[in-house]
Amino acid sequence: MPEPVDLPIRDDMIRLGQLLKLASLVDDGSEARAVIEAGEVTVDGVVETRRGRQVVPGMTVAYAGQQVRVTASR
Repeated sequence: MPEPVDLPIRDDMIRLGQLLKLASLVDDGSEARAVIEAGEVTVDGVVETRRGRQVVPGMTVAYAGQQVRVTASR
C-alpha cells in the first residue's frame, strides 16, 4: 500500500464519512455510508463500520488501496 497522504482538518476531529468525502475517496455521503457499512474502510488498521466514528489528527484511514493521515491544519 502506498504511503499515506496528509489531510489537514481545521477542527479537533472529523467524522469518518466526512473524511472520506473531504479526501475525495468517495463521491458523496451515500457512497461513504455504503463502503463503511460494508467493512471496506479501516482506521489505524482496524475495520470500522460506524460512519460517525470520530477521527482525530494522527490517525490513518485506508480505503480502496489509498491511505490518508489526518493532520491538524496550521
